[in-house]
Amino acid sequence: MPWLHPERVAKLEAALRERILIIDGAMGTMIQRHELQEADYRGQRFADGYDSLFSAEGHAHGAGCGCESHDQRGNNDLLTLTRPEIIGDIHRQYLDAGADLVETNTFNSTSISLADYRLQHLVRELNRDGARLARTECDAVEATNPAKPRFVIGVLGPTSRTASLSPDVNRPGFRATSFDELAEAYREAARGLIEGGADVLMVETIFDTLNAKAALFAIDDVFEALGARLPVMISGTITDASGRTLSGQTAEAFWYSLRHARPLAIGLNCALGAKDLRQHIDVLAQVADTNISCHPNAGLPNAFGGYDETPEDMAGVLREFAEAGMLNLVGGCCGSSPDHIAAIAAAVAGLPPRAIPRLADAA
Repeated sequence: MPWLHPERVAKLEAALRERILIIDGAMGTMIQRHELQEADYRGQRFADGYDSLFSAEGHAHGAGCGCESHDQRGNNDLLTLTRPEIIGDIHRQYLDAGADLVETNTFNSTSISLADYRLQHLVRELNRDGARLARTECDAVEATNPAKPRFVIGVLGPTSRTASLSPDVNRPGFRATSFDELAEAYREAARGLIEGGADVLMVETIFDTLNAKAALFAIDDVFEALGARLPVMISGTITDASGRTLSGQTAEAFWYSLRHARPLAIGLNCALGAKDLRQHIDVLAQVADTNISCHPNAGLPNAFGGYDETPEDMAGVLREFAEAGMLNLVGGCCGSSPDHIAAIAAAVAGLPPRAIPRLADAA
């Protein structure tokens, strides 16, 4: 199947061969700095307590859609529509810090996750506009330096439900969602990201591999309908010192479970800081016959839920990853900022990207 944007893919693949690419840092951490209130999240469009406009697909959502009685504070994805200048500025700060790839503000933009805010009808619009916003900033920065292309990663988060585990300890056989429900949610989100101009789709912060399989299945469905595809990245989450995902897989098992998708990159993000992720990234680097990505938290959260790892400390650890030949893409997750990304970019500058092993070597 041909690439949807062959010229962009060629530039991305060329850049990956040349150097370690830089992914941006945390979105939520940067949004928190603005100390936004309920009115900021609702903006003018939702000021009356509901979406009084027509959705982009022509469906009316007025009084009674459910969001009028629901607190929207904390619904960071909604800011793409209500405070786009804030989200665009965050993208620009990361690009100015040296990011080659910026992630869309769409971590929770699936019908499953948006149901918590009664805004399921906005899925397509949030994903499309999230990708457009990131695309606009990338294009503006790239125009000033065409020799350094910038890329949009369309983010597909894990959703707020798991297909493998029961949320009720008294009903171990119960599941709050299904493979089919997840796949449909991901189809809608992926369509929006593609329409908005994403260069890559990334299924990220994966705690349940079955959720990820549903996402990858849905993405393939969308590609088949389009008759063209985008590169896909996969990033899992090692939840604690056990060294496993929430659904019980080691990093190596995680890779072999998803290898069939032939991703552009596989990696780990969130939950842990770089030091605690090292052994797991090392395992992936040894077995995966594709690019390796890593965007860890800025250490572990402190007693107040904040992150204390300095840009210099985080960059120093990740430089060691690069010196050990483990990285192709690197960035930051929770607690990281443009200062962290600038420090990481400086730390790995000039170091060669990890050499991808041949299929026979990785088997």
